[in-house]
Formats: sequence, C-alpha cells, structure tokens
Amino acid sequence: MASLASADVDVVLLRWPAEAPRRTELARQERPRLLLLEGDDRPPDPGGCLEDWIRLPASDADLKTRMAGLKERADRHGSRIPYLDDDGVLRHGSCWVPLPPVECRLTLALLERYGAVVSREHLAYVGWPEGAPGRNALDVHVLRLRRRINPLGLVIRTVRSRGYLLEGTIAA
Repeated sequence: MASLASADVDVVLLRWPAEAPRRTELARQERPRLLLLEGDDRPPDPGGCLEDWIRLPASDADLKTRMAGLKERADRHGSRIPYLDDDGVLRHGSCWVPLPPVECRLTLALLERYGAVVSREHLAYVGWPEGAPGRNALDVHVLRLRRRINPLGLVIRTVRSRGYLLEGTIAA
C-alpha cells in the first residue's frame, strides 16, 4: 500500500477485494482511495467521488493520473480530515488553531487514528515520554484541547475504560 501525500490529502491504494474491510473504514472517514483490481475481479459498486479503481497491471503513468484525479476531487470537495502542520497549527477545512507542544503531541496521536479510540496509556506516553507529571495531567490537557478544537468542528469523545476518540462534528 502507498499514498500520494499532500498537505492535507492522502490517496490510499487498496487491493480489491483483499482489503474490503479497510475500504469501508476509509469511506467512513471520507478518505480518497484507489482500488487496485487484479485479474478478472469485478470492481465494487461506485463508492462516491472519493473512490476510483484501476485494473493491474497498470503503468506508473496511469496510476499517477488516477491518483491525481482523486486528489483534485478531494481538494475540491474539501477534506474533512484535519491535519497538524510542522508549526503546530491544527487545520480543519478553512479553520485553524495553534497548539502548544504537549497538545501537539496528543493531537498527533489522535490524528494517527482519526475516528478510532486511542488509549489513555498511549496518550500519556506520547504527551510525556519521560513520564506524566501527575495522574490528572492528561485529563487537564484533553479538556484544554477540547476547548481549542471545538471551533474547528472537531470533538474528542471519551470512550469509557478505553481512551479517547477524535472526530468531526456532524455539522463539520
């Protein structure tokens, strides 16, 4: 699997039908994806404008063209996946907010599993690699982070006994 990276959009390559469950998850996250069909496998029903397919073997030029088309469509429709730039600025759509260092590290861990649960233990480790300063430090920083990202149309949900989950609000 590979991706065509840009500042805010990755086009994910998936083998079809071998990676069908991952396709479903990426579609839920509104991530652009290019399905790679081998042999005589039948392509799936269209998955919206953020999905395309190509039959293998395909030339590099054909792959790049399909990926560029998906990236352009994703850019036009506006990616709903937030991203953290190298300056510690969290961007979502046309909105942004600067984050302090600890909150940057926490956000990066949440973004790596956007839409999925990240354990408290993992967040504590990435927030404070040398050891958390106290039992409630993570709770305090998550509360501050929630307040900062709310205007971006993002929420951090608590998943009892498991951890936290970052996702967009319904209106985002």
